[in-house]
Amino acid sequence: MRIGEGYSAVAIINFGGQYAHLISRRLRELGVYTEIIHYYEASPEKIRKLGAGAVVLSGGPRSVLEPNAPRIGSWILELGVPVLGICYGHQLLALLIGGRVERGPGEYGRTWVRVLRPSDPLFRGWGSEEETWMSHGDYVAFVPDNAEVLAVSRDTGYIAAFRLRDRPIYGVQFHPEVAHTPKGRLLLDNFVSLVAKLQKNWKPENIVDELVREIRAKVPPGEKVLVAVSGGIDSTTTALLVKRAIGDRLVAVFVNHGLLREGEAEEVLSLLRSLGIEPVYIDASKVFLKRLRGIKDCEEKRKIIGKTFIEIFEDVARSDPSIKWLAQGTTYPDVIESGAVPGADRIKSHHNVGGLPERLGLKVLEPLRYFYKDEVRRIAISLGVPREYAYRHPFPGPGLAVRIIGEVTDEKLRIARRASRIVEEVLRKAGLYDRVWQAFAVVGDDKWVGVKGDSRVDGYIVTIRIVESEDGMTADWSRIPYEVLAEISWRISSEIPEVTMVTYAVTSKPPSTIEPC
Repeated sequence: MRIGEGYSAVAIINFGGQYAHLISRRLRELGVYTEIIHYYEASPEKIRKLGAGAVVLSGGPRSVLEPNAPRIGSWILELGVPVLGICYGHQLLALLIGGRVERGPGEYGRTWVRVLRPSDPLFRGWGSEEETWMSHGDYVAFVPDNAEVLAVSRDTGYIAAFRLRDRPIYGVQFHPEVAHTPKGRLLLDNFVSLVAKLQKNWKPENIVDELVREIRAKVPPGEKVLVAVSGGIDSTTTALLVKRAIGDRLVAVFVNHGLLREGEAEEVLSLLRSLGIEPVYIDASKVFLKRLRGIKDCEEKRKIIGKTFIEIFEDVARSDPSIKWLAQGTTYPDVIESGAVPGADRIKSHHNVGGLPERLGLKVLEPLRYFYKDEVRRIAISLGVPREYAYRHPFPGPGLAVRIIGEVTDEKLRIARRASRIVEEVLRKAGLYDRVWQAFAVVGDDKWVGVKGDSRVDGYIVTIRIVESEDGMTADWSRIPYEVLAEISWRISSEIPEVTMVTYAVTSKPPSTIEPC
């Protein structure tokens, strides 16, 4: 049985757009299962095998006018299911039906469109003029008589939406999947419900039995599965799924690399035991910290930590020949940011993506590979994880090493650990912890002159990073009330003698990442 079988499904053909996975998330939120297919792998057979009742063509960074631009064949017009092209997909559909795309000054950011056919089911609930968000240079200049223009840009007159007259194939130039198009979710809902007429029956927690059956079918009797549990929701959920599938053949290993948050080792052990998992606990903090000594480069720190984890897992695997599998809590954002998806840039290395199975000689299980963080949390709760733990802020696998800029020293580690704890305590007290995606403190080598106890001191600068996000793929800095920031600053500078300056990071992702390195 394939994941998602029995649920309404939409295939998303990805042309390399940064929002392809945001489209996927929006549709899943509406209650339909989605799978992303790269354009060069797309075919009628693959879409039919998925059981897709509709197809969405994503945006993309290329121009459809380039000689080697990403393309799919005209078979998409004869597939027999509704199709929605967004941005690049809109322009590609226009070319496939005999329309014309031209280069122009483009439209970027907030753009008002005039809806010419508000009676069309795609625009049900839209007014005659609506705000949208666009990001394109090329534009659709003409569509043939077999298509109908549904909307145009108010200021440029560009075709903002069209459809074929004789079948439910649509193109929209704007991005309905982003929050900056206020009625974008309504348009996607209209496409799912009114155009494609799909049942909205997808819930990630309802797929637990399928995930368990898939693990059980892959792992033969007598073989064990090694799971590295960090205490994060991804690895914890993975371990619980494996435990439910194969019982005591789960070998859960919790490695303390000395880069955990304050009190975290004890909290993780307590949680796992309460869920029926007795982990193998390995305190390797001295080994990790020794190997990180003198290392300043972010990527090098990640590689050292990843390599050390592998060596520890090798020792565990060698100690029991029946361990044949490694289960990882890999999620969609992990796969994308590590460059595992063809054509994606590697933003940063994730120690739980790629490399481990080959080095260890183990077969890999990644039951969460096609789920987003919020979906993993819902699955976790259905498996018995307490809600307050399921919704803890994400914590990077390399731990505080990526929240310390430059060399990881005992002093900077102590500052990062205590300052982050203070940030979390103040946010919880203010009732804001659950409203933000991540909140933590960063410390580097920069110093700031301060005065403490009537003496001049050169103290560290601590930067506070608090962001709001849905899945970590994009994020915006949180507009925390000044009085809350003031309390955070006062407590850090008062309780940590080595700190003389506290700053607040106000850059979104992109262009920044959430973690400093």
